Amino acid sequence: MTKVYSFFFIILFLNLSCTEEKQNIDKKRVDYVDPFIGTGGHGHTFPGATAPFGMVQPSPDNGTEGWDWCSGYHISDSIISGFAQLHLSGTGIGDLADVLLMPTHKKMDVTLFGTSRDSLPYISRFSHSNEVASPGYYRVTLDDSKITVALTANSHVAFHQYTYGEGDTPSFIVDLGYAVNWDDPTESYLHLENNHLLTGYRYSTGWAKNQKVFFAIESSMPIASAQFTADQKAVDAGNSAKGVKTGGQFFFDMDALKMVELKVAVSSVGMANAKENLSLHGTPHTFDIVKNATNDQWEEVLSKITVETPQDSLKTIFYTALYHTQLAPVLFNDTNGEFRLQNDSIARTNEWEAYSTLSLWDTFRAQNPLLNIVQPQKVNDIIQSMLTYYDEQGTLPVWTLYANETNTMTGNHGVSVIAEAYLKGLRGYDVDKAYQAVRKTMMGNARGLEPYKEYGFIPYDLLDESVTISLEFAYNDWCVAQMARDLGHEEDYVYFSDRSNAYAHLFDATTGFMRGKSSDGKTWNSPFDPKFSNHRENTDYTEGNAWQHSWFVPHDVLGLIQLHGGNAAFTGKLEQLFTESSEIVGDNISVDISGLIGQYAHGNEPSHHIAYMFNKAGQPWRTQYWVRQILDTQYSTKPDGLSGNEDCGQMSAWYVFSSLGLYPMNPASGEYELGSPIFEKATISLTDSLEFVILAKNTSSINKYIQSVKLNGKPLQRTYITHSELMTGGTLEFEMGPDPDKNWGT
Repeated sequence: MTKVYSFFFIILFLNLSCTEEKQNIDKKRVDYVDPFIGTGGHGHTFPGATAPFGMVQPSPDNGTEGWDWCSGYHISDSIISGFAQLHLSGTGIGDLADVLLMPTHKKMDVTLFGTSRDSLPYISRFSHSNEVASPGYYRVTLDDSKITVALTANSHVAFHQYTYGEGDTPSFIVDLGYAVNWDDPTESYLHLENNHLLTGYRYSTGWAKNQKVFFAIESSMPIASAQFTADQKAVDAGNSAKGVKTGGQFFFDMDALKMVELKVAVSSVGMANAKENLSLHGTPHTFDIVKNATNDQWEEVLSKITVETPQDSLKTIFYTALYHTQLAPVLFNDTNGEFRLQNDSIARTNEWEAYSTLSLWDTFRAQNPLLNIVQPQKVNDIIQSMLTYYDEQGTLPVWTLYANETNTMTGNHGVSVIAEAYLKGLRGYDVDKAYQAVRKTMMGNARGLEPYKEYGFIPYDLLDESVTISLEFAYNDWCVAQMARDLGHEEDYVYFSDRSNAYAHLFDATTGFMRGKSSDGKTWNSPFDPKFSNHRENTDYTEGNAWQHSWFVPHDVLGLIQLHGGNAAFTGKLEQLFTESSEIVGDNISVDISGLIGQYAHGNEPSHHIAYMFNKAGQPWRTQYWVRQILDTQYSTKPDGLSGNEDCGQMSAWYVFSSLGLYPMNPASGEYELGSPIFEKATISLTDSLEFVILAKNTSSINKYIQSVKLNGKPLQRTYITHSELMTGGTLEFEMGPDPDKNWGT
């Protein structure tokens, strides 16, 4: 009997194993994506529906003020205020959440529209157990009304599907006065053109000072009656409302009505354009057709990189990260090519697409470099867009939201992004104009450039955040110099190369930190505590302290090593960064300092390149150790699985690159530093017929150290590969082990 039972259990085990293996084989990449990752903690992501780089992002809004609601939603909340059409992914400033819709089951007091959340008559409780989200799709059941809401979207149009319960008075509301955080409506208009079509606009100021959103909403069922409101007063007659805060409730007159579909198109230009967007991308399609098509579109985007590992949790983290890297920038031009600029002029594309939501201070580090590999045509279009903003403003973008220059953050990394793309061979734009744009931007006087040019650095007594700005301008200068040299502008190359040494002025050999220096060229800013943080005012550092900002010299790591006194002193200080106590001192500590390992702060972008600097100082095994520590501790499958703001894809792009075993420590150099790959095999699809394969033999949680590396079968002793080597295709093969090999890469 024992043998019979043993045989039975062996057969059962084999059958279960085969079934599990088949289920994994049948799973698509989109099945591993969890849009709720980042909706907790300080990730600031949204769970709603969008197409890759899509113009619209219909998603639930909690209506709560506060930093952790910058995307409009946080998983700690239990109230849904409605479903707006525009959202930001992972930023540190709250805006958008425009054109709020909400299905309702009874008549509402419209005079309360546009008030604070607790006064809004249409809000509803909800349970996260009744939420579902996947790429291009979101669904929730509202507890108070028992209405089920489903959302999807294509490139231009948001699709809402409302399923009502028995005995309801089916209706929906539009609240153009709804606003959270930095956003504030200045004028709005809502018009019922016919019993299937609503049009209007919403003007607002906030992070984007001059935002104008025009919209068209089409209903699958006829609207039988409506009640409008303007500035907390009911509009008793007519089919429209105009004011600062307008809205309305729209009723369907059908006893057996169960489901209604709404299609919402937006435009920055006008209502006619919104209707045209709706006609071309909305009217011909149904909810399910769009949902399936967008899902397929996401699968195609995610198939650019295929990872192989027996750990499904790693696939979830990876493919969610890859998903997050391709939410922004967002499509901005209408189907006719038109889009509005900040000065209200109308620009038009010509065989390219315009993009906005350019979080360049964050994304120049890894997200833009990733797009250079997996979305090269998008990169050309993004640069075309940046040059259009340059034409209007006279300088390259810093942080562009809805074509408004917000001037948020330090340096000017529109310069870095263009130089990197050019140097990597992406040149589907006017190259001469692009060079003049980067040169003119860095020769200007705005944002600290005037004292920077006069002193060779920015004195702390002339401008806050002087150290961070000086270091970032130095990198921007280096990028301009490399582009100048390639284009044959030798004088410019020499000039900007010299300016790129600005970092040396700020290094204090006594403390080993970059410090604020006075305009006298001698006096350090005192008293000094490298753990001290003061958020954005009366400080030498941006969203951080001296520990986190003293390493931003990606263009000249060897020069920085020399300032420290050589490899041993440099790596000793670098190791101390990760092992120092994590105490941050001050009365106004920046909330952006998060994800701490020692004083290393992975939750904010200035730290992202630092672990790879050991490679340049003869200790690549420390890069491997600390990169793996960051991968293991700063990312998870939970809603708080991001240790800081997602920032339009940068936090996730770090994971994508680092989990593959590569990272663009200095993006414009065209080099990718090698780290510690976690996947046995990863395949980057470069074209339909060209792949770059990364193999990591024996990699595991224990086997984190590189023993040897081969590139296309030949031993590789250096700690990096080049962009041209990657884009040519081939195989990068790691041999991993449990102990450091201190001979490799040194």
